Amino acid sequence: MLKVKSKIIISILILVAISGLVMFKIKGKRSSDEIIKEITPSVGTIQTFISTTGTVLPKNRLEVKPPVNGRIESILVQEGEEVKLGQVLAWMSSTERAALLDAAEGQGEDALKYWKQVYKPIALLAPINGEVIVATTQPGQTVTTSDAVIVLSDHLIVRAQVDETDIGKIKLGQGALISLDAYPVAKIKASVEHIYYESQTINNVTIYNVDLLPEDIPQFFRSGMNATVDFKSEGKVDALLLPVEAVRKEKGESYVLLKEEGSKNPLKRTVSLGITDDKNFEILSGITVKDTVIIKTKKYMLPSSNVGSNPFSPFGQRRRSN
Repeated sequence: MLKVKSKIIISILILVAISGLVMFKIKGKRSSDEIIKEITPSVGTIQTFISTTGTVLPKNRLEVKPPVNGRIESILVQEGEEVKLGQVLAWMSSTERAALLDAAEGQGEDALKYWKQVYKPIALLAPINGEVIVATTQPGQTVTTSDAVIVLSDHLIVRAQVDETDIGKIKLGQGALISLDAYPVAKIKASVEHIYYESQTINNVTIYNVDLLPEDIPQFFRSGMNATVDFKSEGKVDALLLPVEAVRKEKGESYVLLKEEGSKNPLKRTVSLGITDDKNFEILSGITVKDTVIIKTKKYMLPSSNVGSNPFSPFGQRRRSN
């Protein structure tokens, strides 16, 4: 008799546990509400882009080196300064002149002045019109013929790395937008100046370098800055546009749901798509601007917290405050 009662009690406990588990799972499921929105196709401009990364670099980087070993006497320019062809950038003394002037300095001011007039310094001249991008050498510093005293750049460009699958879509003179990582808000217009013929392999990916020339080089441009480049690719004017969420795909076909007068159920209409900018699709055929398109989306909501509803949870019973 006792065994029968024990079996009954165990069976009841098992049923209660199963019921609690089922209820817990049911309450844990997400509930969804369907959102229906009606829109009409719009007519506008759609533009596609090819996005990649790049680096700000000098188009031509030219190092001004001394013709002989010696000592820098003075630097006449600073970084960021524009210079002209033939402009004196710095004065230097050869090793012999520097030694002679040091010896004359100990003989008095008149002797030093005499030897400075007799033994002229060497001028370092700008070989091009450009901008000073490096001028860190200090007066009194000893230099050799292999040392770059000043570095010039004719103009700054952005060198982009384009995947080989996209290089066929890039043309000389093609427009692009540049944004620097340091100044992401600024959008700088540029055009393709040169497409390199030789490829490079980076991380097992074949890429081609493409030089872009900004229309107006901002003051904050600095060599070595990282940039994002968006090449303007295909574009259409007066195109029939629909948001991407309005277009559905099934078995290789694209379709939309149209509102049909006098019917509660939407009409399924196959459409032909053109280009996309990831926000809108160009609609080539299937609908017109007079059609009303239905967009159905589901709004998912997590269940509200219901701690304490499960009697089998170790935290199921809330403690009462005394």
